[in-house]
Amino acid sequence: MATTQPIRNREDLKRLAEYFLNKGEKRNYVLVVLASSTALRIGDLLKLKWTDVYDEKTNMVKTHIVLSEQKTGKPKAIAINEAATSALNRYYQSRSGDYIFDNGRGEQKPIGRQQAWRIITAASEKIGLKGQISCHSLRKTWGYHAWSCFRVSPVVIMQIYNHSSFEITKRYLGITQDEMDRAYRSVELF
Repeated sequence: MATTQPIRNREDLKRLAEYFLNKGEKRNYVLVVLASSTALRIGDLLKLKWTDVYDEKTNMVKTHIVLSEQKTGKPKAIAINEAATSALNRYYQSRSGDYIFDNGRGEQKPIGRQQAWRIITAASEKIGLKGQISCHSLRKTWGYHAWSCFRVSPVVIMQIYNHSSFEITKRYLGITQDEMDRAYRSVELF
């Protein structure tokens, strides 16, 4: 089985999100934006309810998502960035249930992991994204861009991912030989 890859080109990530927006599929648009903005595992993301992200009293998106990670059991507070806030606001008025990623069957249940995978992989293929792209790619995409574009320390990324070793984080970052070559060539000491 091939390893999923981060979406390395930010324009490709925007095209994936806009694919859903252009089709009027706000839930799936939010799936892409929230997954790539929070680095949450898909299981944790799909369990989110509107009460986790939206404050009815203030009629505003909250500043943080607070949860206990399903895999690690560790508590986590995730700042909600502007892109995620905007996406959530765009979708809030047309929501259909308690879950952000409601399955739309009137069961008050979120879509399943398999359905989320089908949504992301089918759209990725439709718009011509190269490589193994899946829901997990969106988690990896956050780390890749945090490190390569925004120069977030790999130690901080490791902490955010709750990884037990730096080796795991390095694999998530998906560093290629071309990127290592650019690094060698860009550091001119003499």
